[in-house]
Amino acid sequence: MAMRAVPLMGGPVELRGALDLEMTPAGVMPRRLPAWTKEQYQNPSVYGVTLMPSGVRLVFRTDARELEFEVLTSTGQLDTDPQPRPTGMLELLVDGAPAGRRQAPVGNVVRMAGPGAVQRTIPGEPGTVRFAGLPTGMKNVELWLPQQTPTELVALKADGEVLAPLPDGRRRWVHYGSSISHCIEADGPTGTWPVVAAALGGVEVINLSQAGNEVLDPYVARTIRDVPADLISLKVGINIVSLAAFRLRTFAPAVHGFLDTIRDGHPETPLLLMSPVSCPAVEETPGPTAMGPDGKITALGDPADVAGGALSLTVVRAELARIVAARQARDPHLHYLDGRELLGPDEVHDLPDGLHPTAAAYRRMGKRFATHAFANHGPFGCMTGAAE
Repeated sequence: MAMRAVPLMGGPVELRGALDLEMTPAGVMPRRLPAWTKEQYQNPSVYGVTLMPSGVRLVFRTDARELEFEVLTSTGQLDTDPQPRPTGMLELLVDGAPAGRRQAPVGNVVRMAGPGAVQRTIPGEPGTVRFAGLPTGMKNVELWLPQQTPTELVALKADGEVLAPLPDGRRRWVHYGSSISHCIEADGPTGTWPVVAAALGGVEVINLSQAGNEVLDPYVARTIRDVPADLISLKVGINIVSLAAFRLRTFAPAVHGFLDTIRDGHPETPLLLMSPVSCPAVEETPGPTAMGPDGKITALGDPADVAGGALSLTVVRAELARIVAARQARDPHLHYLDGRELLGPDEVHDLPDGLHPTAAAYRRMGKRFATHAFANHGPFGCMTGAAE
């Protein structure tokens, strides 16, 4: 059968994991925060990370044996580097099982004089990836976008019928965190720890994590308040310490306010508040942080300032645990998890830069989260609240 174009909007294809779709000259750009939030970004990097489609996927049913997907990526390149940064992978799942992965083609290249300093954009062209030899018969298909690379959707073609996905009854889990939940370093979009955990827990995930920008912005709380959610988790603290964004006096009220806003829309939804995983540089020393000449994160704060209200990870963990304990009497659906249960101090060798886990460590974190959260009597378990 000849390849036929499939509409990316207004047709059978569902785009999950994105809360906004921007129309571009090339096609459609998915974003992970709603359009109304853009005017509230204090730092332009927020816009950039919301374009990185961690957890975003196209979902449909088809009897096609071959699919063609045309995309236009935008990847960065430092002037000191001979090649652009890796664009990441496009991954195909058929009936929940891996059915192929392809390197995302290089499109636009954003040349930078230094990290975060945009110099100029070298326009590129869309590229096409193909998945052939798919199983016969009607099947459920998910096409996952690279978690680290803004990706405009240009065209989708199939050599068979394409239908809308059927409802499957899975619960919707909304997660918010830092780069360690965004998982730029994962080996592919289905290798991020939230996606690994969601697959094991049998739920649909929306990943609102923002690399370098998890600082309890109120517009994120309002977004979570307003989106349908059966399960909610927040992984809070590492960017707050690394940016020295709060002191002890202001941190707790910000956490309470974030939780209060979410509870305005989800008063009884299971909500898991997590502290950071291990990060030796800031366990006892406050931020801000910087990358040292050895390529590893280093803390620039003074440990003596902790007594005056500066935040280290040790302080953050204690404060988050205290906040949850204080609220649980009137909010029995609120839970706490020490992030070191996902990656602990005996595993810091899996942090090559002292901060970000390896791809293998991300997968391990996802399995550990699923074991904790989705157990029968865990925070997200089907028997939570039932009699023991």
